[in-house]
Amino acid sequence: MSDRTSMLAQPLQRPSVGRVAAYLGLFVLGTVVGLAGALVQGGWFPGGLLLALLGEAGLLLGGARATGSRAGAVAPAGGWMLAVIFLTTSRPEGDFVFAAGSGSYLFLLGGMAVAVICATLGQGRQPGGDAVRLGK
Repeated sequence: MSDRTSMLAQPLQRPSVGRVAAYLGLFVLGTVVGLAGALVQGGWFPGGLLLALLGEAGLLLGGARATGSRAGAVAPAGGWMLAVIFLTTSRPEGDFVFAAGSGSYLFLLGGMAVAVICATLGQGRQPGGDAVRLGK
């Protein structure tokens, strides 16, 4: 048996400045992808919707892979969600980005499903080394 304690028993540590900057950059990229996806999905309906959702999935999985944690997928998902919620509100002049159609609802609900799937697929905190399983 190893003398290391469980990952859950270790105290939480404050993230480094570089990691915080990476999460903020991913958050901003998430807002940009949300804005671009909102415009593309309405412009070219079937292909634009797939392009917007694939772009979001690529950013979320790339962020999780680059940072090595699930927070790398959650940060751009938060930016995407903030941008999309901001765009769903109508202005006093009557302007809006999302029309009341199936494509808009598929983009909103599909984007949320992609965010949950990618955050789940991201790597969690895993112990390093050869003896990962208990009893080895």
